[in-house]
Amino acid sequence: MKRPTWLNFTKDISFLLWLFLSLYLLFSMISITLSYSVLFLALLFWLQLLIKSRRLPRFPSFFWPLLVYSLFSLISAFLSVNPEISLIDSRELLLFLIIPIVYSGMSSVEKIKNAQFALLASAGISSLYSFFYFIFQAAPGERITGFMGHYMTQAGLLLLFLSVALSHFLFSKEKIKYFWAVGCILALIALSLTLTRSAWVGLAVVAAFILTLYKPRALFIIPIILVLFFLLSPKNVKSRILSIFSTRSYSNAQRIEYLHAGIKIIKDYPLFGTGPNTVDMVFQNPKYGLSDLSKRNVHLHNNITQIGAERGIPALLAWLTFMGWTFLSLLKLLRNKDLTFYPLTVSALAALLALCTAGFFEYNFGDSEITLLFLTIITLPFIPRKDSKTTKGKK
Repeated sequence: MKRPTWLNFTKDISFLLWLFLSLYLLFSMISITLSYSVLFLALLFWLQLLIKSRRLPRFPSFFWPLLVYSLFSLISAFLSVNPEISLIDSRELLLFLIIPIVYSGMSSVEKIKNAQFALLASAGISSLYSFFYFIFQAAPGERITGFMGHYMTQAGLLLLFLSVALSHFLFSKEKIKYFWAVGCILALIALSLTLTRSAWVGLAVVAAFILTLYKPRALFIIPIILVLFFLLSPKNVKSRILSIFSTRSYSNAQRIEYLHAGIKIIKDYPLFGTGPNTVDMVFQNPKYGLSDLSKRNVHLHNNITQIGAERGIPALLAWLTFMGWTFLSLLKLLRNKDLTFYPLTVSALAALLALCTAGFFEYNFGDSEITLLFLTIITLPFIPRKDSKTTKGKK
């Protein structure tokens, strides 16, 4: 029996790397423990692949400002009001390695398609579980969390999935598009059951963006769907929708409190912030003007103020550069009307808009499950695919 050649061994590692990345997507909305476990194995195979191929890590250019953000975050952790807590929290910076790992692991069109089927399966299972839990087990008014520990995590994941699913349904030319349509419907029901308003607003923005690219005239469908959704919704969903526009809603007033407190903290700690995961310690001080109930929370319900307050203005600027760099890079890719890759680019742009829109009302970039899926989605359009055949055509 012949010994395996170096090339075959490298191919085996590449396959295992892709396999565990696909398993991550399969478990991404089902089990945090399993998704982290398979990602750790993917990390090991990625490192082994780098060693065997004697290559430095490769990644899209938008990864550079994220590295700068990580550097400022580490400095902030060392200078934190509580370095121990901040340094422990800084372990989550390792999650950003998902970008070069995905960039190396999803190296062909077929691999990307099959991996996305895993995400479709994950969302379908999660949505069905949410639906049956709501019918048979949920208490009146309970916010459904799916398999996640918190309803806002569930909502954030569903919002990212809907960004992908709607893009593939409208722009894909393959029959699998109808499975994406079914996934859209199931995820939309599950999202409504979370009663998470920030995700609902994010979905409206995503739908408007995707329909503008698809057929601008189709935008009139959005208000019709919103009205029908409101009329057909249960009473608790209706009340949550109406509360978006209510000046008497305590949660709305609370977010204004957090905005003011965040600005004051940034002024007090402009360079490196209070330190990762310490803002909730600092805003206990009465001078930041938070009510007793608001002080019970652990963040400021806004990506920009949270990052600025806990990591400082330089880190915030690096993060904003990362988001802007990614957005502009995706816009350039959007010019390529290749029917295979166009839905990936639209998905990534929609996911970025989703995260930013919902992130005005929630610190979703600090939710590791959401961050991992978001970084995966925005990386896929940039992956060089050697086996691709350019099939250009109109959308």
